[in-house]
Amino acid sequence: MLGYRARLADLLQGPARARARLVEEVGDGFADTVAALRDAGWEAADAVRRAEREFGTPEELAPGCQRELTIAQARHTARAVMLTAPLLLACWYPLGNADPARDWWLPHLAQLLALGLAGVAAAAALGAVWALGSTGRVSRWLPMPRGLPGAVGWLGTTASGAMAGSALALTLAAALATHWPLVALTGVASAACHAWVASSARVCRRCARLPAPA
Repeated sequence: MLGYRARLADLLQGPARARARLVEEVGDGFADTVAALRDAGWEAADAVRRAEREFGTPEELAPGCQRELTIAQARHTARAVMLTAPLLLACWYPLGNADPARDWWLPHLAQLLALGLAGVAAAAALGAVWALGSTGRVSRWLPMPRGLPGAVGWLGTTASGAMAGSALALTLAAALATHWPLVALTGVASAACHAWVASSARVCRRCARLPAPA
């Protein structure tokens, strides 16, 4: 039974908890089928082979399972973007209040850079809200847009890129700002958000490339 679960797990991509739960559920169903055949008098090896024909092999079941995991991963990525995008805007607040006596160039440069990053953050947050709505309860009645998981993956990648740029700019600014500890702290926060969103977006793009069930 462990071999069946391992084969299925190797074929799937998605959030770790959802993936483990799905593998466990399918594995339990397969184990029940084997147990029923054993009770009917089948030998162990024959029961396993017959169960795969009746219940389905991991290769046959994987596409249907992957669709569920792809939706879960898209929601995970969209949620990460929605939670971190507002923080991207907050990270620029210290630069907006730089000391003009020493940091005379920081406010103006921060405004220019923050304007572009704010647009990215706002667009990413709105896209994330739409993605969560499209994959939530409404998906029970309306089909999910076919390219949504891939779009969410690239949305997360774009947002994480803005966070990486923000982290770099804040790190460089911290070296010249009078209130550098706060600026440096916001740079670290932005970098952490980048790592979280980028990792989730990478898995989301990978899930979107997997074949859909026939």
